[in-house]
Amino acid sequence: MELGLYTFVENTIHPEIGNKLSAHQRFVNLLEEVELADQLGLDMYAIGEHHREEYLASSPSTLLAAAAARTSKIRLSSSVTVLGSEDPVRVYQQFATIDQLSGGRAEIMIGRGSFIESFPLFGQDLSQYDEIFAEKLDLMLNLRKNPVLKWSGKHRPGVDNRPIFPQPLQQPIPLWIAVGGTPQSAYRAGKLGLPMALAIIGGYPEQFRQMADIHRHGAQESGHPKPLLSINSHGFIADGSQDAGDVAFPAFKTIMDKIGQERGWPPMSRAQFDAATALRGANFVGSPQQVIDKILYQHEIFGHDRFLMQMSVGSVPHKKMLRSIELFATVVKPAIDKALS
Repeated sequence: MELGLYTFVENTIHPEIGNKLSAHQRFVNLLEEVELADQLGLDMYAIGEHHREEYLASSPSTLLAAAAARTSKIRLSSSVTVLGSEDPVRVYQQFATIDQLSGGRAEIMIGRGSFIESFPLFGQDLSQYDEIFAEKLDLMLNLRKNPVLKWSGKHRPGVDNRPIFPQPLQQPIPLWIAVGGTPQSAYRAGKLGLPMALAIIGGYPEQFRQMADIHRHGAQESGHPKPLLSINSHGFIADGSQDAGDVAFPAFKTIMDKIGQERGWPPMSRAQFDAATALRGANFVGSPQQVIDKILYQHEIFGHDRFLMQMSVGSVPHKKMLRSIELFATVVKPAIDKALS
């Protein structure tokens, strides 16, 4: 199983300074985190797209290009690119460039997005959310197949026999579909023969088993081989479980309470947070052994090929973030490799 990290480059009130970091310092910290993950042998680092004040990753491709220049082995992906409010040709060119810069380590992870801010920002019609996504996904699939593009659609001007430059080093560049809790999205990914990244950030993981089954069923119906599956979840690791919870809870609460105010959720309590860190909970917060046990427990449910952890759910002290990455790479990963070898 591949193990990696993802982030939206959260920048909330920082516990060490009582304020937000500057954007510059947060980016400096981000690249140090990516470099450490690369040096210690993690498989993947992914950066997602948001257009809100809590996050700095409005341009993941720019940050991934910087990471490509600072790393040598780790694969680099978006997590996700909100394709409905992006232009697929530009996305393809950006990630083809990252792929060339990195020597063939780039991937594209696309999704419909969990927030809506990008749609009015880029002049997109939110009422046709899924239809626009489906059309742009079709364009993206055409880009991966044809270096000279001929395509027409309803929501974007067509392209008549135009060459696309640069082309990626990988042919084709890997493309993943990220899915939350929508069965239709899981089926669509499987029907197209595309790997799926399943976000599990709440509830009981076994409740999401049907999403993996639908994904595989869609692939089987269309004659595709069994598609790859990634589980993407929140987490944080410290030498002891109490320390992990004490560091992660304030950061988690800051983000979740802000989103909860918008969506009608009650404030997060420490008891709720701790319950989610149990074996059957959604959050991978704890000691290395607790995280090992939970990854293996979920592997029995899903049989997945990749696990990505979001350690930066809100701002945590940078040195403790680096320690969390170190434990993930040097303790958790070897144990998972051995158990699943």
